[in-house]
Amino acid sequence: MATETLISPGVLTTENDQSFITTGPVSVGLALVGPTVKGAPNMPTVVTSYSDFKNKFGGSFTGTDGNSYEYLTSIAAYNYFNQGGTSILVNRVVSDSYTQATTGDTIWVSGSTSVTDATASFTLKTINYGEIMNTSGSGEFYSGSNDTLLSGSNDNVRWEIQNVNYSQGTFTLIIRQGNDTTLQKNVLETFTGCSLDPNSPNYIEAVVGNQYKTISYDTDSGWYIKTNGDYPNRSKYVYVSNVNRKTPNWFDNNGNAKAQYTSSVLTAGSYLPAPGSGSFQGSFSGSTGDDTQSNSVTSSMFSSINSVNTQGLTNSVYATASSILANTDEYDFSLLSTPGIYNLDYTAVGDFINMAQSRGDCFYIMDLVNYTASIGTVTAEALERDSSYAGTYWPWVQVSSQETGKLVWVPASTVMPGVYAFSDRVSAEWFAPAGLTRGGLGGVIQAERKLSPTDRDTLYASKVNPIATFPGVGVVAYGQKTLQQKPSALDRVNVRRLLINLKRFVGNVGETLVFEQNTTVTRNNFLASVNPYLESVQQKQGLYAFKVVMDESNNGPDVIDRNQLVGQIYIQPTKTVEFVLLSFNITPTGASFQ
Repeated sequence: MATETLISPGVLTTENDQSFITTGPVSVGLALVGPTVKGAPNMPTVVTSYSDFKNKFGGSFTGTDGNSYEYLTSIAAYNYFNQGGTSILVNRVVSDSYTQATTGDTIWVSGSTSVTDATASFTLKTINYGEIMNTSGSGEFYSGSNDTLLSGSNDNVRWEIQNVNYSQGTFTLIIRQGNDTTLQKNVLETFTGCSLDPNSPNYIEAVVGNQYKTISYDTDSGWYIKTNGDYPNRSKYVYVSNVNRKTPNWFDNNGNAKAQYTSSVLTAGSYLPAPGSGSFQGSFSGSTGDDTQSNSVTSSMFSSINSVNTQGLTNSVYATASSILANTDEYDFSLLSTPGIYNLDYTAVGDFINMAQSRGDCFYIMDLVNYTASIGTVTAEALERDSSYAGTYWPWVQVSSQETGKLVWVPASTVMPGVYAFSDRVSAEWFAPAGLTRGGLGGVIQAERKLSPTDRDTLYASKVNPIATFPGVGVVAYGQKTLQQKPSALDRVNVRRLLINLKRFVGNVGETLVFEQNTTVTRNNFLASVNPYLESVQQKQGLYAFKVVMDESNNGPDVIDRNQLVGQIYIQPTKTVEFVLLSFNITPTGASFQ
Protein backbone atom coordinates (compact mmCIF):
# COMPACT_ATOMS: atom_id res chain seq x y z
CA MET A 1 0.00 0.00 0.00
CA ALA A 2 1.36 3.45 -0.91
CA THR A 3 2.15 5.74 2.02
CA GLU A 4 0.50 9.14 2.02
CA THR A 5 0.92 12.05 4.44
CA LEU A 6 -1.57 14.74 5.33
CA ILE A 7 0.12 18.13 4.92
CA SER A 8 -2.91 20.40 4.79
CA PRO A 9 -6.26 19.78 6.46
CA GLY A 10 -8.27 17.07 4.76
CA VAL A 11 -9.48 13.47 4.91
CA LEU A 12 -7.22 10.57 4.02
CA THR A 13 -8.84 7.28 3.06
CA THR A 14 -6.80 4.09 2.89
CA GLU A 15 -7.41 0.42 2.17
CA ASN A 16 -6.35 -2.49 4.36
CA ASP A 17 -6.92 -5.83 2.68
CA GLN A 18 -7.67 -8.31 5.46
CA SER A 19 -9.37 -10.85 3.21
CA PHE A 20 -6.36 -13.17 2.84
CA ILE A 21 -7.46 -16.68 3.65
CA THR A 22 -5.23 -19.04 5.61
CA THR A 23 -5.66 -22.63 4.48
CA GLY A 24 -6.35 -24.99 7.36
CA PRO A 25 -6.70 -28.76 7.52
CA VAL A 26 -9.37 -30.19 5.23
CA SER A 27 -12.28 -31.46 7.30
CA VAL A 28 -13.50 -34.91 6.26
CA GLY A 29 -16.07 -37.28 7.65
CA LEU A 30 -14.06 -40.52 7.90
CA ALA A 31 -10.42 -41.46 8.29
CA LEU A 32 -9.93 -44.94 6.80
CA VAL A 33 -6.76 -46.92 7.52
CA GLY A 34 -5.82 -50.12 5.69
CA PRO A 35 -4.09 -51.69 2.66
CA THR A 36 -4.95 -50.62 -0.88
CA VAL A 37 -3.87 -51.73 -4.33
CA LYS A 38 -1.85 -48.59 -5.02
CA GLY A 39 -1.11 -45.15 -3.58
CA ALA A 40 1.62 -43.60 -1.45
CA PRO A 41 2.03 -45.42 1.89
CA ASN A 42 1.22 -43.50 5.08
CA MET A 43 0.44 -40.32 3.16
CA PRO A 44 -3.15 -39.51 4.21
CA THR A 45 -5.04 -38.44 1.10
CA VAL A 46 -8.55 -37.01 0.76
CA VAL A 47 -10.97 -38.64 -1.69
CA THR A 48 -14.44 -37.26 -2.39
CA SER A 49 -16.10 -40.14 -4.23
CA TYR A 50 -15.61 -43.84 -4.81
CA SER A 51 -14.36 -43.21 -8.35
CA ASP A 52 -11.82 -40.80 -6.85
CA PHE A 53 -10.81 -43.53 -4.40
CA LYS A 54 -10.33 -46.07 -7.21
CA ASN A 55 -8.32 -43.60 -9.24
CA LYS A 56 -5.92 -42.92 -6.38
CA PHE A 57 -5.89 -46.23 -4.51
CA GLY A 58 -7.18 -48.89 -6.91
CA GLY A 59 -9.93 -51.48 -6.68
CA SER A 60 -9.35 -55.22 -7.08
CA PHE A 61 -6.19 -57.26 -7.62
CA THR A 62 -5.33 -60.78 -8.73
CA GLY A 63 -3.95 -63.10 -6.07
CA THR A 64 -1.35 -65.76 -6.57
CA ASP A 65 -4.14 -68.33 -6.89
CA GLY A 66 -5.47 -66.50 -9.96
CA ASN A 67 -8.61 -65.22 -8.23
CA SER A 68 -9.67 -61.59 -7.89
CA TYR A 69 -9.72 -60.00 -4.45
CA GLU A 70 -10.65 -56.67 -2.90
CA TYR A 71 -9.31 -55.13 0.29
CA LEU A 72 -11.65 -54.25 3.15
CA THR A 73 -10.52 -50.66 2.72
CA SER A 74 -12.16 -50.30 -0.69
CA ILE A 75 -15.32 -52.12 0.47
CA ALA A 76 -15.57 -49.68 3.37
CA ALA A 77 -15.03 -46.71 1.05
CA TYR A 78 -17.71 -47.86 -1.37
CA ASN A 79 -20.22 -48.49 1.42
CA TYR A 80 -19.51 -45.12 3.06
CA PHE A 81 -20.00 -43.11 -0.13
CA ASN A 82 -23.02 -45.20 -1.13
CA GLN A 83 -24.72 -44.32 2.18
CA GLY A 84 -24.24 -40.59 1.76
CA GLY A 85 -20.69 -39.95 2.98
CA THR A 86 -18.97 -37.05 1.26
CA SER A 87 -15.24 -37.40 1.97
CA ILE A 88 -12.67 -39.88 3.28
CA LEU A 89 -9.09 -39.40 4.45
CA VAL A 90 -7.38 -42.61 3.27
CA ASN A 91 -4.17 -43.81 4.90
CA ARG A 92 -2.64 -46.72 3.00
CA VAL A 93 -0.58 -49.16 5.09
CA VAL A 94 2.01 -51.48 3.54
CA SER A 95 4.87 -53.66 4.67
CA ASP A 96 8.07 -51.97 5.79
CA SER A 97 9.94 -51.96 2.44
CA TYR A 98 8.71 -50.11 -0.61
CA THR A 99 9.96 -47.88 -3.44
CA GLN A 100 8.49 -46.02 -6.36
CA ALA A 101 8.65 -47.14 -9.96
CA THR A 102 11.41 -45.35 -11.86
CA THR A 103 12.44 -44.70 -15.43
CA GLY A 104 15.29 -46.93 -14.37
CA ASP A 105 18.27 -48.36 -16.23
CA THR A 106 17.45 -47.66 -19.89
CA ILE A 107 15.34 -44.56 -20.10
CA TRP A 108 16.74 -42.73 -23.11
CA VAL A 109 17.07 -44.77 -26.30
CA SER A 110 18.25 -43.67 -29.75
CA GLY A 111 18.27 -46.44 -32.31
CA SER A 112 19.96 -49.38 -30.66
CA THR A 113 21.90 -47.29 -28.15
CA SER A 114 20.88 -47.19 -24.52
CA VAL A 115 22.16 -45.16 -21.60
CA THR A 116 22.38 -46.25 -17.98
CA ASP A 117 20.60 -44.35 -15.23
CA ALA A 118 23.87 -42.76 -14.09
CA THR A 119 24.42 -41.03 -17.44
CA ALA A 120 20.78 -40.40 -18.40
CA SER A 121 19.73 -36.78 -18.89
CA PHE A 122 17.31 -36.97 -15.95
CA THR A 123 15.36 -39.58 -14.04
CA LEU A 124 11.64 -39.68 -13.26
CA LYS A 125 9.88 -41.59 -10.51
CA THR A 126 6.21 -42.28 -10.01
CA ILE A 127 4.46 -40.47 -7.18
CA ASN A 128 2.49 -43.63 -6.40
CA TYR A 129 4.15 -46.76 -5.06
CA GLY A 130 3.77 -50.39 -5.99
CA GLU A 131 4.37 -52.89 -8.78
CA ILE A 132 1.09 -51.83 -10.32
CA MET A 133 2.92 -48.67 -11.40
CA ASN A 134 5.65 -50.69 -13.12
CA THR A 135 6.02 -52.98 -16.09
CA SER A 136 7.58 -56.39 -15.62
CA GLY A 137 10.98 -57.50 -16.90
CA SER A 138 13.66 -55.12 -18.18
CA GLY A 139 14.20 -52.68 -21.02
CA GLU A 140 11.40 -51.13 -23.02
CA PHE A 141 8.93 -54.06 -22.83
CA TYR A 142 7.53 -53.40 -26.27
CA SER A 143 5.41 -56.08 -27.91
CA GLY A 144 4.34 -55.84 -31.53
CA SER A 145 4.59 -53.12 -34.14
CA ASN A 146 2.23 -50.78 -32.28
CA ASP A 147 4.58 -50.42 -29.30
CA THR A 148 2.27 -51.78 -26.65
CA LEU A 149 3.68 -52.59 -23.21
CA LEU A 150 3.65 -56.24 -22.25
CA SER A 151 2.11 -55.47 -18.87
CA GLY A 152 0.71 -51.99 -19.47
CA SER A 153 -2.56 -51.15 -17.74
CA ASN A 154 -4.67 -48.11 -16.89
CA ASP A 155 -2.98 -48.05 -13.47
CA ASN A 156 0.59 -47.45 -14.68
CA VAL A 157 2.16 -44.78 -16.86
CA ARG A 158 4.81 -44.43 -19.59
CA TRP A 159 6.89 -41.49 -20.78
CA GLU A 160 7.68 -39.99 -24.18
CA ILE A 161 10.13 -37.34 -25.43
CA GLN A 162 9.23 -35.17 -28.43
CA ASN A 163 10.26 -31.92 -30.12
CA VAL A 164 13.93 -31.98 -29.08
CA ASN A 165 15.37 -28.59 -30.10
CA TYR A 166 19.17 -28.58 -29.97
CA SER A 167 19.43 -24.90 -30.86
CA GLN A 168 17.22 -23.85 -27.96
CA GLY A 169 18.03 -26.67 -25.55
CA THR A 170 14.38 -27.63 -25.02
CA PHE A 171 12.17 -30.67 -25.42
CA THR A 172 8.64 -31.87 -24.66
CA LEU A 173 7.89 -34.48 -21.98
CA ILE A 174 4.67 -36.46 -22.31
CA ILE A 175 3.20 -38.78 -19.68
CA ARG A 176 0.98 -41.46 -21.21
CA GLN A 177 -1.29 -44.15 -19.81
CA GLY A 178 0.34 -47.56 -19.69
CA ASN A 179 -2.24 -49.43 -21.76
CA ASP A 180 -2.21 -47.13 -24.79
CA THR A 181 -0.53 -47.71 -28.14
CA THR A 182 1.53 -45.64 -30.56
CA LEU A 183 -1.43 -45.22 -32.90
CA GLN A 184 -3.89 -44.47 -30.09
CA LYS A 185 -2.03 -42.54 -27.44
CA ASN A 186 -3.74 -41.72 -24.17
CA VAL A 187 -1.90 -38.59 -23.08
CA LEU A 188 -2.25 -37.80 -19.37
CA GLU A 189 0.06 -34.78 -19.15
CA THR A 190 2.21 -32.69 -21.49
CA PHE A 191 5.11 -30.44 -20.46
CA THR A 192 6.40 -28.32 -23.34
CA GLY A 193 9.61 -26.32 -23.63
CA CYS A 194 11.39 -28.22 -20.85
CA SER A 195 15.05 -27.35 -20.26
CA LEU A 196 17.96 -28.86 -18.36
CA ASP A 197 19.28 -25.36 -17.60
CA PRO A 198 18.83 -24.64 -13.84
CA ASN A 199 18.77 -20.92 -14.66
CA SER A 200 15.85 -21.28 -17.07
CA PRO A 201 12.24 -20.68 -16.00
CA ASN A 202 11.42 -23.91 -17.87
CA TYR A 203 13.94 -25.99 -15.93
CA ILE A 204 12.62 -29.56 -15.88
CA GLU A 205 12.47 -29.78 -12.07
CA ALA A 206 10.49 -26.53 -11.87
CA VAL A 207 8.13 -27.52 -14.66
CA VAL A 208 7.37 -31.08 -13.51
CA GLY A 209 8.27 -30.81 -9.82
CA ASN A 210 10.78 -32.71 -7.72
CA GLN A 211 9.11 -33.00 -4.34
CA TYR A 212 8.44 -36.32 -2.68
CA LYS A 213 7.38 -37.26 0.80
CA THR A 214 8.99 -39.68 3.22
CA ILE A 215 8.14 -40.96 6.68
CA SER A 216 10.55 -39.80 9.38
CA TYR A 217 10.75 -40.56 13.06
CA ASP A 218 11.30 -38.11 15.92
CA THR A 219 12.24 -39.70 19.23
CA ASP A 220 10.23 -37.03 21.05
CA SER A 221 7.08 -36.84 18.94
CA GLY A 222 6.99 -40.06 16.88
CA TRP A 223 6.39 -40.50 13.15
CA TYR A 224 5.77 -37.56 10.85
CA ILE A 225 5.70 -36.79 7.12
CA LYS A 226 8.71 -34.99 5.68
CA THR A 227 8.61 -33.14 2.36
CA ASN A 228 11.79 -33.43 0.28
CA GLY A 229 12.72 -31.37 -2.78
CA ASP A 230 12.46 -27.71 -3.71
CA TYR A 231 9.90 -27.55 -6.51
CA PRO A 232 6.20 -28.34 -5.91
CA ASN A 233 4.82 -31.16 -8.03
CA ARG A 234 2.85 -30.03 -11.04
CA SER A 235 2.52 -33.55 -12.37
CA LYS A 236 -0.05 -35.84 -10.79
CA TYR A 237 1.90 -38.96 -11.75
CA VAL A 238 5.68 -38.41 -11.66
CA TYR A 239 8.41 -36.21 -10.24
CA VAL A 240 12.02 -35.55 -11.25
CA SER A 241 14.25 -37.50 -8.90
CA ASN A 242 17.55 -36.42 -10.42
CA VAL A 243 19.02 -34.31 -13.24
CA ASN A 244 22.30 -35.90 -14.26
CA ARG A 245 23.03 -33.71 -17.30
CA LYS A 246 22.43 -30.08 -16.36
CA THR A 247 23.06 -27.44 -19.02
CA PRO A 248 23.68 -24.16 -17.16
CA ASN A 249 23.70 -21.14 -19.45
CA TRP A 250 22.87 -22.97 -22.68
CA PHE A 251 23.89 -20.03 -24.86
CA ASP A 252 27.37 -18.55 -25.13
CA ASN A 253 28.11 -14.83 -25.26
CA ASN A 254 27.30 -14.74 -28.97
CA GLY A 255 23.85 -16.16 -28.34
CA ASN A 256 24.66 -19.54 -29.77
CA ALA A 257 24.15 -22.89 -28.12
CA LYS A 258 27.34 -24.16 -26.55
CA ALA A 259 29.00 -26.94 -28.52
CA GLN A 260 29.10 -29.43 -25.63
CA TYR A 261 25.31 -29.28 -25.32
CA THR A 262 24.27 -29.62 -28.94
CA SER A 263 25.17 -33.17 -29.95
CA SER A 264 22.17 -34.94 -31.47
CA VAL A 265 23.83 -38.33 -31.18
CA LEU A 266 23.31 -40.14 -27.90
CA THR A 267 26.84 -40.59 -26.53
CA ALA A 268 28.51 -40.29 -23.18
CA GLY A 269 28.92 -36.55 -23.79
CA SER A 270 25.31 -35.80 -24.78
CA TYR A 271 22.93 -33.78 -22.63
CA LEU A 272 19.45 -33.53 -24.09
CA PRO A 273 17.30 -36.66 -24.10
CA ALA A 274 16.76 -38.32 -27.45
CA PRO A 275 13.26 -38.56 -28.94
CA GLY A 276 11.54 -41.79 -27.94
CA SER A 277 9.34 -43.40 -25.33
CA GLY A 278 9.66 -45.90 -22.53
CA SER A 279 8.11 -47.32 -19.40
CA PHE A 280 8.66 -47.31 -15.68
CA GLN A 281 10.38 -50.15 -13.88
CA GLY A 282 11.55 -50.84 -10.37
CA SER A 283 11.23 -53.00 -7.32
CA PHE A 284 8.56 -53.07 -4.66
CA SER A 285 8.03 -55.17 -1.59
CA GLY A 286 4.73 -54.17 -0.12
CA SER A 287 1.05 -54.85 0.20
CA THR A 288 -0.10 -54.83 -3.40
CA GLY A 289 -1.79 -58.20 -3.60
CA ASP A 290 0.76 -59.50 -6.07
CA ASP A 291 3.37 -62.26 -6.14
CA THR A 292 5.66 -60.38 -3.74
CA GLN A 293 3.31 -61.34 -0.93
CA SER A 294 3.24 -65.06 -1.82
CA ASN A 295 0.13 -67.07 -0.98
CA SER A 296 -0.31 -65.32 2.36
CA VAL A 297 -2.21 -62.52 0.64
CA THR A 298 -5.04 -64.72 -0.53
CA SER A 299 -5.10 -66.99 2.52
CA SER A 300 -5.67 -64.14 4.98
CA MET A 301 -8.48 -62.24 3.28
CA PHE A 302 -11.95 -61.66 4.73
CA SER A 303 -13.06 -64.49 7.03
CA SER A 304 -9.54 -66.02 6.93
CA ILE A 305 -7.96 -63.03 8.71
CA ASN A 306 -6.08 -64.40 11.70
CA SER A 307 -3.73 -63.44 14.53
CA VAL A 308 -0.58 -63.27 12.39
CA ASN A 309 -1.84 -62.20 8.99
CA THR A 310 -4.48 -59.65 8.09
CA GLN A 311 -4.77 -59.10 4.36
CA GLY A 312 -1.06 -59.92 3.99
CA LEU A 313 0.04 -57.58 6.79
CA THR A 314 0.97 -57.74 10.45
CA ASN A 315 0.29 -55.56 13.49
CA SER A 316 3.45 -53.44 13.28
CA VAL A 317 2.61 -51.67 10.01
CA TYR A 318 -0.35 -49.87 11.61
CA ALA A 319 1.67 -48.11 14.31
CA THR A 320 3.02 -45.47 11.92
CA ALA A 321 -0.49 -44.57 10.73
CA SER A 322 -1.79 -43.91 14.24
CA SER A 323 1.14 -41.61 14.95
CA ILE A 324 0.73 -39.63 11.72
CA LEU A 325 -3.05 -39.20 12.08
CA ALA A 326 -2.57 -37.82 15.60
CA ASN A 327 -1.60 -34.45 14.07
CA THR A 328 -4.76 -32.37 14.58
CA ASP A 329 -3.28 -29.35 12.79
CA GLU A 330 -2.83 -31.37 9.60
CA TYR A 331 -5.80 -33.77 9.61
CA ASP A 332 -9.38 -33.03 10.64
CA PHE A 333 -11.86 -35.92 10.70
CA SER A 334 -14.76 -37.00 12.90
CA LEU A 335 -14.82 -40.79 12.38
CA LEU A 336 -12.06 -43.40 12.28
CA SER A 337 -12.12 -47.00 11.05
CA THR A 338 -9.39 -49.63 10.61
CA PRO A 339 -11.12 -52.67 9.09
CA GLY A 340 -8.87 -55.71 9.22
CA ILE A 341 -7.38 -55.40 12.72
CA TYR A 342 -9.20 -56.36 15.90
CA ASN A 343 -8.61 -56.06 19.63
CA LEU A 344 -8.06 -59.76 20.39
CA ASP A 345 -4.87 -60.13 18.35
CA TYR A 346 -3.75 -56.66 17.22
CA THR A 347 -2.35 -54.23 19.79
CA ALA A 348 -2.51 -51.43 17.20
CA VAL A 349 -6.20 -51.12 18.08
CA GLY A 350 -5.12 -49.69 21.43
CA ASP A 351 -2.90 -47.19 19.62
CA PHE A 352 -5.86 -45.89 17.64
CA ILE A 353 -8.03 -45.65 20.77
CA ASN A 354 -5.32 -43.60 22.47
CA MET A 355 -4.98 -41.46 19.37
CA ALA A 356 -8.72 -40.74 19.29
CA GLN A 357 -8.68 -39.82 22.99
CA SER A 358 -5.66 -37.55 22.64
CA ARG A 359 -7.20 -35.80 19.63
CA GLY A 360 -10.56 -35.46 21.34
CA ASP A 361 -12.33 -34.72 18.06
CA CYS A 362 -13.08 -38.10 16.48
CA PHE A 363 -14.89 -41.35 17.25
CA TYR A 364 -13.24 -44.72 16.55
CA ILE A 365 -15.39 -47.57 15.21
CA MET A 366 -13.35 -50.65 16.13
CA ASP A 367 -13.59 -54.43 15.99
CA LEU A 368 -13.01 -56.86 18.82
CA VAL A 369 -12.61 -60.34 17.36
CA ASN A 370 -12.02 -62.34 14.21
CA TYR A 371 -14.64 -64.30 12.29
CA THR A 372 -16.51 -67.14 14.11
CA ALA A 373 -15.56 -65.92 17.62
CA SER A 374 -17.91 -66.75 20.50
CA ILE A 375 -20.03 -64.26 22.41
CA GLY A 376 -17.94 -64.96 25.50
CA THR A 377 -14.78 -63.91 23.69
CA VAL A 378 -16.51 -60.80 22.35
CA THR A 379 -17.68 -59.60 25.77
CA ALA A 380 -14.34 -60.38 27.39
CA GLU A 381 -12.52 -58.25 24.83
CA ALA A 382 -14.98 -55.38 25.25
CA LEU A 383 -14.41 -55.28 29.00
CA GLU A 384 -10.69 -54.72 28.40
CA ARG A 385 -11.35 -51.29 26.91
CA ASP A 386 -12.59 -48.15 28.63
CA SER A 387 -13.09 -45.12 26.40
CA SER A 388 -15.98 -42.88 25.33
CA TYR A 389 -14.11 -42.14 22.10
CA ALA A 390 -14.57 -45.68 20.75
CA GLY A 391 -17.44 -48.03 20.09
CA THR A 392 -17.74 -51.55 18.71
CA TYR A 393 -20.30 -53.69 16.89
CA TRP A 394 -20.74 -57.44 16.43
CA PRO A 395 -21.11 -59.87 14.64
CA TRP A 396 -19.42 -59.86 11.23
CA VAL A 397 -21.65 -59.39 8.19
CA GLN A 398 -21.76 -60.60 4.60
CA VAL A 399 -21.64 -58.17 1.67
CA SER A 400 -21.14 -58.35 -2.07
CA SER A 401 -17.73 -57.16 -3.20
CA GLN A 402 -18.26 -54.23 -5.55
CA GLU A 403 -15.10 -55.02 -7.52
CA THR A 404 -15.30 -58.82 -7.79
CA GLY A 405 -19.01 -59.59 -7.39
CA LYS A 406 -18.21 -62.24 -4.76
CA LEU A 407 -20.02 -62.65 -1.45
CA VAL A 408 -17.54 -62.04 1.37
CA TRP A 409 -17.58 -61.76 5.16
CA VAL A 410 -16.35 -58.47 6.62
CA PRO A 411 -16.01 -57.09 10.17
CA ALA A 412 -18.60 -54.57 11.31
CA SER A 413 -16.18 -51.62 11.10
CA THR A 414 -16.26 -52.05 7.32
CA VAL A 415 -19.94 -51.12 7.03
CA MET A 416 -20.76 -49.14 10.19
CA PRO A 417 -19.20 -45.86 8.92
CA GLY A 418 -21.86 -45.99 6.21
CA VAL A 419 -24.56 -46.19 8.90
CA TYR A 420 -23.09 -43.11 10.57
CA ALA A 421 -22.98 -41.29 7.21
CA PHE A 422 -26.65 -42.06 6.56
CA SER A 423 -27.69 -41.02 10.07
CA ASP A 424 -25.81 -37.72 9.77
CA ARG A 425 -27.34 -37.06 6.36
CA VAL A 426 -30.96 -37.52 7.45
CA SER A 427 -30.56 -36.05 10.94
CA ALA A 428 -27.41 -34.87 12.77
CA GLU A 429 -24.39 -36.17 14.68
CA TRP A 430 -26.28 -36.08 17.97
CA PHE A 431 -28.90 -38.57 16.78
CA ALA A 432 -28.21 -42.23 17.50
CA PRO A 433 -26.91 -44.14 14.43
CA ALA A 434 -29.01 -47.13 15.43
CA GLY A 435 -32.48 -48.59 15.26
CA LEU A 436 -34.97 -49.18 12.48
CA THR A 437 -35.02 -45.53 11.37
CA ARG A 438 -31.30 -44.76 11.03
CA GLY A 439 -29.49 -48.02 11.83
CA GLY A 440 -30.10 -50.10 8.72
CA LEU A 441 -26.94 -51.63 7.25
CA GLY A 442 -27.22 -50.83 3.57
CA GLY A 443 -25.71 -53.42 1.26
CA VAL A 444 -25.47 -56.10 3.96
CA ILE A 445 -26.89 -59.47 2.94
CA GLN A 446 -26.84 -61.24 6.30
CA ALA A 447 -25.15 -61.25 9.68
CA GLU A 448 -22.71 -63.94 10.75
CA ARG A 449 -25.35 -65.13 13.20
CA LYS A 450 -28.87 -64.09 14.09
CA LEU A 451 -28.81 -62.82 17.64
CA SER A 452 -31.55 -63.74 20.08
CA PRO A 453 -32.90 -61.17 22.58
CA THR A 454 -30.79 -62.88 25.24
CA ASP A 455 -27.69 -62.56 23.07
CA ARG A 456 -28.39 -58.87 22.56
CA ASP A 457 -28.81 -58.36 26.30
CA THR A 458 -25.49 -60.08 27.00
CA LEU A 459 -23.65 -57.99 24.43
CA TYR A 460 -25.22 -54.66 25.41
CA ALA A 461 -24.47 -55.21 29.08
CA SER A 462 -20.81 -55.56 28.06
CA LYS A 463 -20.82 -52.38 25.91
CA VAL A 464 -21.02 -54.24 22.60
CA ASN A 465 -23.58 -52.87 20.16
CA PRO A 466 -25.48 -55.79 18.63
CA ILE A 467 -26.06 -56.11 14.91
CA ALA A 468 -29.53 -57.62 14.94
CA THR A 469 -31.60 -59.30 12.25
CA PHE A 470 -35.35 -58.70 12.17
CA PRO A 471 -37.83 -60.53 9.88
CA GLY A 472 -39.09 -58.27 7.15
CA VAL A 473 -36.61 -55.55 8.12
CA GLY A 474 -33.13 -56.95 7.64
CA VAL A 475 -29.83 -56.31 9.40
CA VAL A 476 -29.81 -53.37 11.81
CA ALA A 477 -27.36 -51.77 14.23
CA TYR A 478 -29.29 -52.11 17.48
CA GLY A 479 -27.18 -50.32 20.05
CA GLN A 480 -25.24 -47.11 20.56
CA LYS A 481 -22.98 -47.56 23.55
CA THR A 482 -19.42 -46.34 23.72
CA LEU A 483 -16.74 -48.42 25.45
CA GLN A 484 -16.79 -46.20 28.55
CA GLN A 485 -17.25 -48.35 31.64
CA LYS A 486 -18.47 -45.71 34.11
CA PRO A 487 -22.16 -44.88 33.62
CA SER A 488 -22.60 -41.29 32.43
CA ALA A 489 -24.04 -39.38 29.51
CA LEU A 490 -20.83 -40.09 27.59
CA ASP A 491 -21.43 -43.83 27.54
CA ARG A 492 -23.71 -43.21 24.55
CA VAL A 493 -22.49 -42.60 21.00
CA ASN A 494 -24.88 -39.73 20.26
CA VAL A 495 -23.72 -37.73 23.30
CA ARG A 496 -20.02 -38.30 22.59
CA ARG A 497 -20.47 -37.23 18.97
CA LEU A 498 -22.48 -34.20 20.13
CA LEU A 499 -19.54 -33.16 22.30
CA ILE A 500 -17.12 -33.72 19.44
CA ASN A 501 -19.25 -31.50 17.21
CA LEU A 502 -19.53 -28.74 19.82
CA LYS A 503 -15.84 -28.83 20.72
CA ARG A 504 -14.86 -28.60 17.07
CA PHE A 505 -17.06 -25.54 16.46
CA VAL A 506 -16.24 -23.76 19.71
CA GLY A 507 -12.56 -24.58 19.34
CA ASN A 508 -12.48 -23.05 15.87
CA VAL A 509 -14.10 -19.89 17.23
CA GLY A 510 -11.57 -19.82 20.07
CA GLU A 511 -8.66 -19.97 17.63
CA THR A 512 -9.73 -16.63 16.18
CA LEU A 513 -9.31 -15.01 19.61
CA VAL A 514 -5.67 -15.98 20.14
CA PHE A 515 -3.49 -12.84 20.30
CA GLU A 516 -6.53 -10.56 20.37
CA GLN A 517 -7.00 -7.96 23.12
CA ASN A 518 -8.40 -9.43 26.33
CA THR A 519 -11.33 -7.03 26.53
CA THR A 520 -15.10 -7.08 26.71
CA VAL A 521 -15.27 -6.66 22.94
CA THR A 522 -13.33 -9.89 22.37
CA ARG A 523 -15.50 -11.80 24.83
CA ASN A 524 -18.69 -10.51 23.24
CA ASN A 525 -17.42 -11.58 19.82
CA PHE A 526 -17.01 -15.10 21.18
CA LEU A 527 -20.50 -15.11 22.71
CA ALA A 528 -21.99 -13.72 19.50
CA SER A 529 -20.66 -16.72 17.58
CA VAL A 530 -21.17 -19.53 20.08
CA ASN A 531 -24.64 -18.76 21.46
CA PRO A 532 -26.44 -18.79 18.09
CA TYR A 533 -24.81 -22.09 17.18
CA LEU A 534 -25.84 -23.72 20.45
CA GLU A 535 -29.34 -22.37 19.93
CA SER A 536 -29.47 -24.05 16.52
CA VAL A 537 -28.31 -27.34 18.07
CA GLN A 538 -31.02 -27.00 20.71
CA GLN A 539 -33.65 -26.40 18.02
CA LYS A 540 -32.44 -29.53 16.24
CA GLN A 541 -32.96 -31.65 19.37
CA GLY A 542 -29.33 -31.88 20.38
CA LEU A 543 -29.63 -30.03 23.71
CA TYR A 544 -32.23 -29.56 26.41
CA ALA A 545 -30.53 -26.39 27.66
CA PHE A 546 -27.20 -24.57 27.62
CA LYS A 547 -25.37 -21.61 29.13
CA VAL A 548 -22.15 -19.86 28.08
CA VAL A 549 -20.20 -17.78 30.58
CA MET A 550 -17.31 -15.55 29.48
CA ASP A 551 -17.28 -12.30 31.43
CA GLU A 552 -15.69 -10.64 34.46
CA SER A 553 -16.88 -13.46 36.72
CA ASN A 554 -14.37 -15.92 35.26
CA ASN A 555 -11.93 -13.46 33.72
CA GLY A 556 -10.66 -11.45 36.67
CA PRO A 557 -7.43 -9.43 36.78
CA ASP A 558 -5.36 -12.44 37.79
CA VAL A 559 -6.61 -14.41 34.76
CA ILE A 560 -5.95 -11.51 32.42
CA ASP A 561 -2.44 -11.04 33.83
CA ARG A 562 -1.69 -14.66 32.93
CA ASN A 563 -2.73 -13.88 29.32
CA GLN A 564 -5.68 -16.23 29.57
CA LEU A 565 -9.27 -16.02 28.40
CA VAL A 566 -11.64 -18.37 30.22
CA GLY A 567 -14.98 -19.54 28.95
CA GLN A 568 -17.37 -22.02 30.56
CA ILE A 569 -20.02 -23.83 28.58
CA TYR A 570 -22.78 -25.73 30.37
CA ILE A 571 -24.92 -28.11 28.35
CA GLN A 572 -27.68 -30.62 28.97
CA PRO A 573 -27.46 -33.13 26.10
CA THR A 574 -30.65 -34.83 25.00
CA LYS A 575 -30.99 -38.54 25.72
CA THR A 576 -32.26 -41.20 23.38
CA VAL A 577 -35.08 -43.64 23.96
CA GLU A 578 -33.53 -47.10 24.29
CA PHE A 579 -36.00 -48.85 26.55
CA VAL A 580 -39.72 -48.57 25.77
CA LEU A 581 -41.94 -49.74 28.65
CA LEU A 582 -45.56 -50.35 27.69
CA SER A 583 -48.08 -51.56 30.27
CA PHE A 584 -51.38 -53.15 29.25
CA ASN A 585 -54.08 -52.77 31.93
CA ILE A 586 -57.03 -55.12 31.65
CA THR A 587 -60.22 -53.66 33.14
CA PRO A 588 -63.63 -55.19 33.83
CA THR A 589 -66.53 -54.66 31.45
CA GLY A 590 -68.25 -51.36 32.03
CA ALA A 591 -65.16 -49.50 33.28
CA SER A 592 -64.82 -45.97 31.88
CA PHE A 593 -61.55 -44.52 30.53
CA GLN A 594 -60.55 -40.99 31.46
